Amino acid sequence: MAHDFDEFHGELRSVAGDLLAKDRSADWAVLADAGWTGLEVGEDLGGAGATFAEVAVVCEEMGRAASTNSYLGGAVLGVGVLASLQPSESRDRLLRATASGTARAAVVVDGFTLDDGRLTGHAEFVPDALDADTLLVVVDGGVVVADATVTPRPVLDETRRLARVSAKNSEATEVLRFSGDAMDEVRRLRERAAVAIACDSLGLSEAMLSATVAYVKVRHQFGRAIGSFQAVKHACADMLTSLSVSRQLVSAAVDAVAERRPDADVAVAMAKSHTCAAPVDIAGKAMQLHGGIGYTWESGLHVYLKRAALNRSLFGSPAAHRQELAKRYL
Repeated sequence: MAHDFDEFHGELRSVAGDLLAKDRSADWAVLADAGWTGLEVGEDLGGAGATFAEVAVVCEEMGRAASTNSYLGGAVLGVGVLASLQPSESRDRLLRATASGTARAAVVVDGFTLDDGRLTGHAEFVPDALDADTLLVVVDGGVVVADATVTPRPVLDETRRLARVSAKNSEATEVLRFSGDAMDEVRRLRERAAVAIACDSLGLSEAMLSATVAYVKVRHQFGRAIGSFQAVKHACADMLTSLSVSRQLVSAAVDAVAERRPDADVAVAMAKSHTCAAPVDIAGKAMQLHGGIGYTWESGLHVYLKRAALNRSLFGSPAAHRQELAKRYL
């Protein structure tokens, strides 16, 4: 993709960074007021008519701030599913409500079947399903709107809200059909989810490197800043190298998803496998270079480490994505 919008992305990044720095736990209404929930919603439905490339910028900034909000489930997945459906009154109403912030949907990708208008199944660790106004359950050939039982699933990372969604013979209130091939649309949904997490992990890595470099410049030992020690320089250089690779892989994956390329799966798998493994290692180096304070609650590094560890598993582990990449050589 020709990067004709770099200046706009820079402004969006700056605004998002400032907002999230002030309010790390921005609620849905705040995200809507900023215009982020409707970035990919058409202008005729109250949105900005932007693309996934702009959503990716926001996701990266949310990772940088380790923000606690419902953007992943409500906007990245919710709008992604709704935009892939055939136009209808219900679909348009949900998109308008999402863009305006008056309602929020959550998406369940796996684990359910629809038989004779009845929904049955369960899914674990569904992002932002708790307190969602609408549950969109992906089944063969379409998306079902139905009632289900939503149970919180606390995890080590306290910045994410995950839940268990279950239903047994629940009556489907509505069945919405995909506008294209169902398998392709579900694949694209998984890809955008994986890349969104990769963007978040990229932001985490950048935040931890920045915090570490700032710390080693002011922390003195033996009469000099510890950043002047060769071992510390090498550790920071390793972090930067890993981060630079992540940035290139994420950029390629974002372009592939935004352009709906048929071979996007390769770029997505490469970005997710590397970028979501890297911040766990970077967090380890950051904690070491911070010394004893790095292992305390006051440093805040534990928040990034826990989020990085969860990101590594969400929507496919690095091992799972590398296994998919390896199939190209069979």
